Amino acid sequence: MLVHPQFDPVAISLGPLSVHWYGLMYLLAFGLFMLLGRLHARRRPELGWTPVQIDDLLLYGVLGVVIGGRLGEVLFFEPAYYFAHPLEIPAIWKGGMSFHGGFLGVLAAMWLYGRRHGKGFWQVTDFIAPLVPTGLAAGRIGNFINGELWGRPASTDLPWAMVFPWVDELPRHPSQLYQAAGEGLLLFIVLWWFSASPRPLRAVSGAFLLGYGLLRFGAEFFRTPDPGIFGTLTLGLSTAQWLCVPMMVVGVWLLAVSRTRA
Repeated sequence: MLVHPQFDPVAISLGPLSVHWYGLMYLLAFGLFMLLGRLHARRRPELGWTPVQIDDLLLYGVLGVVIGGRLGEVLFFEPAYYFAHPLEIPAIWKGGMSFHGGFLGVLAAMWLYGRRHGKGFWQVTDFIAPLVPTGLAAGRIGNFINGELWGRPASTDLPWAMVFPWVDELPRHPSQLYQAAGEGLLLFIVLWWFSASPRPLRAVSGAFLLGYGLLRFGAEFFRTPDPGIFGTLTLGLSTAQWLCVPMMVVGVWLLAVSRTRA
């Protein structure tokens, strides 16, 4: 049985300036997006993406992730708390970013980018889909360092069961690391392979939605559920699992439509 290392959430302190690990994970995510975006454009030149366009795309994506992710956390998971403490809504350095909110924010940002730069919405989302999972992995590692979003109680026989001392003395699943491996590394490998060859429009986007939805849905069985707008558990499912259901449905629909239109 392991014990969480209880990292200092501040990675670097320079006088009054503090750099948090959570912020560094976001910088890592954005850096990987730029690097992988260039590699993806180079291996698929027929898609017509330039380094300058990828940099602009990142700027739109950053705004979508930060604004959407924070608003998603406020509205989907902890509305009562943040409405009672509105001054804490901008405090993203303390953690608390919803994937589903960030996802909606990125969709809005990609639609706006496409309109302003003459690219179709599905062209944009198909291009960015394989670039996203590594950023998700970085975010989950940030959650682990922060000691937040811990897992459900686990069997004491589980070799990697972990105690989070500020919660209780129970061994728990390190669900942040499960999600980093599943929604991050595994999903990246699948999408990077899937997008290496020409695919019908919408297919890569559909694969991302279906893959993320399935992996997050499964990971929630090991993670302590957030209360959320649907309650802690409604019909045995967490709020995050309910939010994954439409993602999976739309993912299947996009794959079917892409196959039919191709």
